[in-house]
Amino acid sequence: MRARADAGKRFVPGHALLAPARAGVTLRGMHRRAFLHSTSALAALATLPVARAAAPKGRRKFTLALTPGSIGVSVKSQRELNDLAHRHRFESVEPRGEELAGLAPAQVDDILADLKAKQLSWSATGLPVDFRKDDATFREGLARLPRIAAALRAAGSTRIGTWLAPSHDQLTYNQNFKQHAARLREVARILADHGQRLGLEYVGTQLLLVGKRYPFVHTLAEARELIAAIGAPNVGLVLDTWHWWTAGDTTADLLALKNEDVISVDLNDAPLGVAKEQQRDNARELPAATGVIDAAAFVNALVQIGYDGPVRPEPFNAVLNALDNEAACAATSTAMHKAAALVRA
Repeated sequence: MRARADAGKRFVPGHALLAPARAGVTLRGMHRRAFLHSTSALAALATLPVARAAAPKGRRKFTLALTPGSIGVSVKSQRELNDLAHRHRFESVEPRGEELAGLAPAQVDDILADLKAKQLSWSATGLPVDFRKDDATFREGLARLPRIAAALRAAGSTRIGTWLAPSHDQLTYNQNFKQHAARLREVARILADHGQRLGLEYVGTQLLLVGKRYPFVHTLAEARELIAAIGAPNVGLVLDTWHWWTAGDTTADLLALKNEDVISVDLNDAPLGVAKEQQRDNARELPAATGVIDAAAFVNALVQIGYDGPVRPEPFNAVLNALDNEAACAATSTAMHKAAALVRA
């Protein structure tokens, strides 16, 4: 997860803010088959049967999560998001922290009843604090955090994630490391007061690593070093197949983790015919769409460590983003269930 500033927007390192707006493009303006065949990865999904019920979970404990901003879906309310998740066979759903913070207790109870009726659980949400810029921006976000964290706790949601920019123009690695450790320690302390866990996502995309003067944390090992330096028991990892692959991390690295080390997981694939070092962070494919990234090894490692949290799609795919909500959720759900089916019996 490249953590959202809110439920409807995504910050992407080295890129402009990507919003879920579709510039008026929906499937109404083009034939579904023609659209699907506009990219090889989405075309592959067209050959899969359309299942009407979720496949048995079997050995896996993780849930297939709907996070709308990462697939270009725009919603106006938590109830609308819940409805989409239920209709398209997702098993967990992103909590909209700002919305929940503005609701009366009875309204939160209604949302929780709706989740239960739809057999959904909470996924993770994005950290609403920008700790990467100047101190004033950081302090402003930090001041707002207790209100949102308290609302998430009241709703029974416990997972928050954010991403680490892999390079910086002014700060050397050591300076940046110390600043991250200090600031994220403050964030973690507030979140702990409200029963929240914080996940950190390292970014392995090679073009972003050299995008600024000083490279920073971009591997699983380095992310674990930062977490150790923060020294807070409620801080762990956000894993992403894309960054796991681009960083050159291995299945053995995943198997060295424990369930409690992982807060959230993102699942993606990579385009065919592009060298790893030339892959662009905002041009990915749906999970298990191309086979460039070994999704089977990844999801089976999650099963082996007993991971029981959300697994979310994050393809940043322009073709997928051009779909309307229903079609985007349908294509994504098909891909997620395809990836989940790779878990060995």
